[in-house]
Amino acid sequence: MAQLFHRGANNIAKASLVLAVVLGGLAFFAYTYIARSSYLTGRYVEKQQPVQFSHRHHVGDDGIDCRYCHTSVETAASAGIPPTQTCMNCHGELYADQEYLEPIRASFRDNKPIKWERVHDLPGFAYFNHSIHVAKGVGCASCHGDVANMAAVYQENTLQMEWCLSCHRDPKPNIRPKSEIYNTSWDSKDITPEQQKEVDEKISKLRSKELLTSCSTCHR
Repeated sequence: MAQLFHRGANNIAKASLVLAVVLGGLAFFAYTYIARSSYLTGRYVEKQQPVQFSHRHHVGDDGIDCRYCHTSVETAASAGIPPTQTCMNCHGELYADQEYLEPIRASFRDNKPIKWERVHDLPGFAYFNHSIHVAKGVGCASCHGDVANMAAVYQENTLQMEWCLSCHRDPKPNIRPKSEIYNTSWDSKDITPEQQKEVDEKISKLRSKELLTSCSTCHR
């Protein structure tokens, strides 16, 4: 019986298997790279807002505390979006006639909330509570970055599950003294002995890694 395949077909088959493995690896690498890219995560993307509120000006220059606007950050799951009244507390007098601020005046006058574009938007199946993170000593900057130097706030981290788990597996680097939680430019190198004692106490009271990384902790 005549030979159906050329003698070199074995080499072709082996090369095809190697090529398939290489292509599969490249495809997996490309997938993981794209999944973490700003194209899918929205990382570093500045969103257009009805009024381009500058955190760098209000927080960095004027020194307004995060809690002045985000009033429920210490007591609720959501940090809260400030009502227009909060804006008008200042801008009823300051720059009250600026055309740039007309959307704020219109919102206050018509009693209609401003429709801000959400920057940090977790999916509905992921549970996140601001108050518990603040109570444990996690600073705003750990998730939101140094907003005091952002003219327009953008998403600094991917907000993907692997990013959350990296902290839940080892939360110690993100724990800071209570007095520095809202200081977005604080550096742990500047910690005092008294503050270090406070941080160590907070760390000693953290739940186990097994519980912090349990599925039910974030998916309820």
